[in-house]
Amino acid sequence: MKKTPLLNIALSRLIASLGHGDILVIGDAGLPVPPGVELIDLALTQGIPDFISTLRVVLSEMQVESHVLAEEILLRQPPALAGLNALDGELGERHLLSHEAFKSLSHKARAVVRTGECQPYCNIALVSGVTF
Repeated sequence: MKKTPLLNIALSRLIASLGHGDILVIGDAGLPVPPGVELIDLALTQGIPDFISTLRVVLSEMQVESHVLAEEILLRQPPALAGLNALDGELGERHLLSHEAFKSLSHKARAVVRTGECQPYCNIALVSGVTF
């Protein structure tokens, strides 16, 4: 049995397969998933699981070099932004794109993790780092 908090088999397998520079997107319930990009759907109902809880569990297994947010999250200031800022030390360098450019970036993702988050712009692209 695993010791880390991540129990979802598909998500744990994906994280184990990431290489340096690979992208994993964690998105709110409304983020479109590009054709051909794997979807790991965790959404049960509105708010479950929420964006920040999902991100925290992913960070328990994934080494992150940098992350990308839509600049609109800074304008809208959803409640999740405070939790995101609290995790900043674990997320590496922050990059900002327009929401449209973020959606284009998601075409390059290895997978999109869909949460039940229903606050706008609660999406993050995690760029995989290395542990050595």
